[in-house]
Amino acid sequence: MNDDGNLRAVRFGVRFPPAVSGKDVAEAVVLSERKGFDIAWIADSQLLWRDVFATMALAAVRTERIGLATAVTNFVSRHPSVVASAINTVNELAPGRVLLGVGTGDSSVKPLSMKPSTLAHLRDSIDMVRGLLRGRFHDYGQRSSKLRKPVGDVPVHIAASGPRTLGLAGEMADGVLTLAGISPEILASTRSAVQAGAERAGREIADLDFTVGAFCKITDDIERDASILKPICLHLATIGAQDFLRTAGIELPPPPTVPDVYPDMVHAEDWDLAVEHASRYVTDEMAVTFSRAFCLFGTVEEILGRIHRAIDLGATGFYLRHVGNYTLPLELIETFGDEIVPRVSGVPA
Repeated sequence: MNDDGNLRAVRFGVRFPPAVSGKDVAEAVVLSERKGFDIAWIADSQLLWRDVFATMALAAVRTERIGLATAVTNFVSRHPSVVASAINTVNELAPGRVLLGVGTGDSSVKPLSMKPSTLAHLRDSIDMVRGLLRGRFHDYGQRSSKLRKPVGDVPVHIAASGPRTLGLAGEMADGVLTLAGISPEILASTRSAVQAGAERAGREIADLDFTVGAFCKITDDIERDASILKPICLHLATIGAQDFLRTAGIELPPPPTVPDVYPDMVHAEDWDLAVEHASRYVTDEMAVTFSRAFCLFGTVEEILGRIHRAIDLGATGFYLRHVGNYTLPLELIETFGDEIVPRVSGVPA
């Protein structure tokens, strides 16, 4: 429910990797606003893309309604006080439309040989950011400092897939962004982990946003198009997510490192090369199974069916991704904006 006690409508968001000029990303965000999307999630990885907060600022001054979110930033490569100042700047440009998506760190952290945040560090960092945005002093060693002229609170969503991080989201976040796909079995277990965290903190899970992430493509030929998902499927095996894959009947042991793919399998600069290498481990049949169990790949009616099942399982929003890290999701915006969003818009979450 919202603050007035009314049912919330399901919200659709699109992930934008800022791999081109910030002006071009802002233009694409304008298009997504025009097509009825609710949130523009701007990806953050300092070695792969343009700066997330500068890009958000450009989008903020070009749009009027759409929400703007980090997807997602971290507190390892960015100090929490830096994050607080940056998100405060964007919130000043687009008051009430800004969301801070955070995580333990992935492609921003690993290429620097830095360790991702522990859950304790993530918790403390979120507390620090919230305090600074509320005008409070924070102790830094022998000094006590505050953020000058904060413009107000910003909702914090935690990106998570494992049970401990999902539980932390339930305990303290305003929302959770799930990264394990749209399989009903995974959604049920994911929501259960979030609910357990909420109950530990004396909270109601209904008060949290529950945003489901999925790779998307409208197609009437899954067998032809599912192969582009092979690197993503292999990546899950690489990070130890065999249990997720097993729920769909995919048995995929952890593969060896593939050094030919830079910077890694899921962020590959050459996606065709990544597909070629992933095909040594992921069969065509596995890719099709993966697309149907975890993704929004298929015909319009098939995709709508999966979306409504996810809503029935508690989803309040969707984080839609195209396959690609260095192009803008223009096809996704056009096709989902025309064929999917109007048919779900206004449905209560």
